[in-house]
Amino acid sequence: MVTARGLWNMACSMTLPTDPAKNLADLIRCPSVTPEDAGALDTLARMLEPLGAKSEKPVFSDDNTPDIANLYATIGEDGPHLMFAGHTDVVPVGDPDQWKYPPFAAEIADGVMYGRGAVDMKGGIACFVAALARHVEKNGPLKGRASLLITGDEEGPAINGTVKLLEWARERGESWDAAIVGEPTNPEKLGDMIKIGRRGSMSGRVTVTGRQGHVAYPHLADNPVPGIMALGQGLIANIFDQGTDEFQPSNLEITTVDVGNPAVNVIPGKASLAFNIRFNDTWTAESLQEEIHNRLDEAAEHDCAARGLEAPVEYDIEWIGRVSPVFLTRDEKLIETLSASVEAVTGERPKLSTSGGTSDARFIKDYCPVVEFGLVGQTMHMVDERVPVSDLETLTQIYERFIQDWFG
Repeated sequence: MVTARGLWNMACSMTLPTDPAKNLADLIRCPSVTPEDAGALDTLARMLEPLGAKSEKPVFSDDNTPDIANLYATIGEDGPHLMFAGHTDVVPVGDPDQWKYPPFAAEIADGVMYGRGAVDMKGGIACFVAALARHVEKNGPLKGRASLLITGDEEGPAINGTVKLLEWARERGESWDAAIVGEPTNPEKLGDMIKIGRRGSMSGRVTVTGRQGHVAYPHLADNPVPGIMALGQGLIANIFDQGTDEFQPSNLEITTVDVGNPAVNVIPGKASLAFNIRFNDTWTAESLQEEIHNRLDEAAEHDCAARGLEAPVEYDIEWIGRVSPVFLTRDEKLIETLSASVEAVTGERPKLSTSGGTSDARFIKDYCPVVEFGLVGQTMHMVDERVPVSDLETLTQIYERFIQDWFG
């Protein structure tokens, strides 16, 4: 049996992945646009080999979704177990001719590396691997275990990725004491912000069915457009709450209104709108759905009175996709150790925040305390996504300090 010390001795004779810029360049050069892996996970697994990592690459499937490869790699043996979670899949590049440099070339110009996934979030992965390597190089084997839980389905439907990878690992006896998700959490400069929770997310579609007809003979038709407009106004007319100490106010946005009618002389037969609401811990999914129904019913009644209708407009509502629940992490050791690590390296105390959208942390929170901390996110998903090489070094130092103190 190879012990942790034996693995460390083997690592000493191999080249350790201590350079975050090299690690990132190797990952960017894999054009892993969801759902394609393009060799990114194999590249990462090879990167981890000198650290004695045990890597597995399960592939998950589901109806009407592409098969997705994922990576679970562990370093170390008994003791506290830290998870680093993230994704190697990236969003499409758009028009590659609009890029200053080829989007998968990992070109460095004036101290800045360009490439799709540079900050979201191959950069975070590259830095954490470098931090682990530096820690092992200086201190020998970890005083515990570190796992990398990496999916190729974060930017896609998120069906065959982190959710199933967590279940797969737990079925094999894995459990974790804490987790960091390496998403780009900083709004302006590295060290600005640690995400300690997220608002929930819920989407729905409201449909009003009328009767199609000629605009010159409205008495023979039933136009659903005024009804859907009234219902939409009812959804946004009043605020949901004032927010809490930890969370921003809940917010509903109507994202599309559709009638599917290309003709200007035809009254449409159906109209619908879709919405998404980001909600805080004032609400549960159940109480929020009840509130949405109440608002729609009140809007229908008001519309009935305003237009002198015989009965309120009838509507159907469909809840779209899974509800992402609101969550807040309160693990003092995890939050304080990471905050202190950021401050020790940057000289600034990070803000603890629950702002922004959802991430795979919403799944991990059911298994262990989780926070998010990574690079500056200003160029994520943009043409010329890029990261200063100096930021890669700084983030590596923060992660290394955190590893030392959390295990220590």
